[in-house]
Amino acid sequence: MAIRRGGSQSYGFPIYCAAWLPLAHILKPDRPAAEADADAPSPSPPPPPMVLLGGGGGKGRNGVPNKLVMAALAAGEEAAPALSPDTVSDPSSKIPCGRVSRADLAFRGGGQVIEVRTQEEVPYRMAVHPRGDGVFCAFPNGCKLYRWESQEGEGLQNLSLEPDQEALAELKEDGLQLAISFSQEGSILAIGGEDGHLRVFKWPAMAPVLTETDTKTSIKDLTISSDERFIAVNRSSGPCRVWDLQSSEVVASLPREAGEMFGFCRFCNKADNSHVLFITAMEGDYGKIVSWNTTSWTRTGSKKITREAISAFAVSPNGALLAIGTIEGSVVIVDSKDMRTLVTVKKAHLGVVTTLSFSQDSRTLLSTSFDSTARVTYVGSPKSNGTSIWPILLVIILAVLVYYCMQHKEDILAMLPR
Repeated sequence: MAIRRGGSQSYGFPIYCAAWLPLAHILKPDRPAAEADADAPSPSPPPPPMVLLGGGGGKGRNGVPNKLVMAALAAGEEAAPALSPDTVSDPSSKIPCGRVSRADLAFRGGGQVIEVRTQEEVPYRMAVHPRGDGVFCAFPNGCKLYRWESQEGEGLQNLSLEPDQEALAELKEDGLQLAISFSQEGSILAIGGEDGHLRVFKWPAMAPVLTETDTKTSIKDLTISSDERFIAVNRSSGPCRVWDLQSSEVVASLPREAGEMFGFCRFCNKADNSHVLFITAMEGDYGKIVSWNTTSWTRTGSKKITREAISAFAVSPNGALLAIGTIEGSVVIVDSKDMRTLVTVKKAHLGVVTTLSFSQDSRTLLSTSFDSTARVTYVGSPKSNGTSIWPILLVIILAVLVYYCMQHKEDILAMLPR
């Protein structure tokens, strides 16, 4: 049984990677609407949002298993949300480990958790396909694809996450991948290795789009623009390089300023469908976020956010929010337009923040840590246009002043020197 601490749940194993699940693409109706019985009871409500967590104790015989864990956002706790502590694979449960029925996805009593053991391999990085094709997992010695499997039952639909033994054969013994990502539409997969090897593929055919090898550096992070035109890559040293995926040519090499060390990178959509590239950097004791124009590839802004080293970074799907996690366990959420800090959770975790991920509606931030906890932070419903209340208040104040002056015009004129 997991232990709840505020907005966190502890699952008993170090969590290295995590992501929200696209349930709308994974779950399918039990029967077509045309075949539904008119006298049948109304369908159960849709399941709450779910996340996938990955991690474990590695190869050591320390008693900590390696696994993937699917957990649900507990219902009825929007003010202080948390993931469910209940485990489907507990001995008291009759549901096999790694398999859950649609009935259970309705979450009896507020939620369930499903576990899938990965034997001696610890999931180190993951990328969930946005259209439900499966979960791409990077292990220390190679990669593996897990598929969503379903089997229709009598009024139920069973769902499981099973390894695809035939997929990704060329990547199964390819070493540790430090950065993996699907494009927003899911037709591009990019992976970057500890050995400095960058590879971009068409999905699901795995046809090569781009390959680059630099054995002197490892790849720290990468990001694909939502229009699938550009990919930006940060390595352990040097500038951030940007490729055009249509021509497979480098279009920009974004330099660091004196004293900077680049970390994470993320493309962000603007309201006019243009893009901004955000890069985290450490400069001395400060962690900051740098923004770049993706038309001229010029630096447009920089803001110091924290005095702690940045260990995780995320951009909300609507482009309104940025979030950083630190090695001290803190989480900071800022406005992407003016870099104003909106939420700070000091010591959100007792260890290094390993992953940050916004939910599809941009209202909830998931953070995980080596301390075995997964935390959800509710950030409301931010507006993507970045509208501020201050201009509205200023207009109201000016209107009041004008009204007062008009009502007391004669008194004010009498007070003026003649």
